[in-house]
Amino acid sequence: MPSAGLTRLKKEVHHRAAVDGNISLMTDLAKHSGLPWDVILGAELVRHYKPDREVYQSAADILDLKPADVMMVARTSATCAAAKQVGLRTAFVTRPKEFGPDGKPDLKGDASVDLSAPDFKRFLARQLGA
Repeated sequence: MPSAGLTRLKKEVHHRAAVDGNISLMTDLAKHSGLPWDVILGAELVRHYKPDREVYQSAADILDLKPADVMMVARTSATCAAAKQVGLRTAFVTRPKEFGPDGKPDLKGDASVDLSAPDFKRFLARQLGA
């Protein structure tokens, strides 16, 4: 369950979710799933969607951070690559069952990935010092 890993990470870093989904829907999801996000940045704020560079740049701009101080954690290499082009750090977390038993998810990150982990709790949290 990702929330255990996110809770562990929360001790060291702030969680800001940048999502393509509707902010209201994602807020309800976080509340009912126990996801410990500090803020949800929906693509609807900038009227662009992944992989448009405005989505990634706006995450840094809205939070008054340099892109290099923001990390996009994603399940696809394409999302990591788009974030990297704006200057964000990137982490790839494998979700092998995301598309069901016959799905074809990315199972490992490409050259655009700074950190790669099979899960949030044990590996990504440890790599980020949490």
